[in-house]
Amino acid sequence: MRWFVIGALAPLLMMSCAPESTTPGPLPFPPKPAHLPAIPFPADNPITPEKAELGRHLFYDGRMSRDGKVPCSSCHDPSTAFSDAPRQISAGVGGVQGHRNSPTIVNSAYRKVLFWDGRASTLEEQAMAAFLSPAEMFADTIAVAELLRTVYKGQWLAAFGDTSVTMHRAMQAIATFERTIVSADSRYDRFVLGDSTALSDKERHGMQLFFSDRTKCASCHGGPDLTNDEFHSVGLFHHYFDKGRFEVTRNPLDEGRFKTPTLRNIALTPPYMAGGDSEDGLLETLADVVDHYDKGGTTFHNKDDRVVELKLSEREKEALVKFMEALTDSSILTNSRYQKP
Repeated sequence: MRWFVIGALAPLLMMSCAPESTTPGPLPFPPKPAHLPAIPFPADNPITPEKAELGRHLFYDGRMSRDGKVPCSSCHDPSTAFSDAPRQISAGVGGVQGHRNSPTIVNSAYRKVLFWDGRASTLEEQAMAAFLSPAEMFADTIAVAELLRTVYKGQWLAAFGDTSVTMHRAMQAIATFERTIVSADSRYDRFVLGDSTALSDKERHGMQLFFSDRTKCASCHGGPDLTNDEFHSVGLFHHYFDKGRFEVTRNPLDEGRFKTPTLRNIALTPPYMAGGDSEDGLLETLADVVDHYDKGGTTFHNKDDRVVELKLSEREKEALVKFMEALTDSSILTNSRYQKP
């Protein structure tokens, strides 16, 4: 919980070190909550308002896909915290199904790797993979290039300073927009920043359990973004048809390991741990998730040794669910900067 204390004290530290009077300057872009780290971006793709605005238009434009019906937002819906909830398996052009559920892209600027198996190291790579995949957007790059040269000519010039159209630049624009989607205004955040009334007694009880050595939830879902960005096998199955991180590394120790998601807005993104190994949706509610961990999961050869039977009471399980519900930041659902143009 170290970040917890630092985050709460940061505003006071900033006030004590600030000069008595300052000259107002331009607001930083994109806006960043004071208690989160600086938003990282690649040296070859600096963030600008113009590029982010172009990316926002492309993110919502179905013409970026082969059939004109599958924009990025079809699997990253702003009404469900930019996830694909409630679908268990995401679908692309022509209704073709993949084998996993698309995760949220909220706070994706902070992710070290993308996709559940970590096969992309940048948002630009992730966007390009979805753009070209036959199970996702399956883009006709010639048609998209014409779209960018004509419909988006003015915005393209504003974003890049010239009219040289490439798919790589288009993905840079989309990635830039995605980096601006930052969520940190849940009631939990307000509590961290010093509002002692932001959480109920039951939610504070759940928070104490969450960060305790007894449950060890925070050992994977810790830090300011409630994820360690690592890969774990949490005892979902005895056998995995979707082998997760193993598909990338071919290391037997990575079989059944998947990237730890952020728990921000987790109440908005069911089902949980969904993928091709289950036909009916694996864990449909947060209560199901808590029950899974309380029972210690399913035996598997490389199940994380922190996943053990917890023997929580019903009151404790309910408190954990209430705490996770308090991680919802409803402002991202209505923020005009993130919505369809």
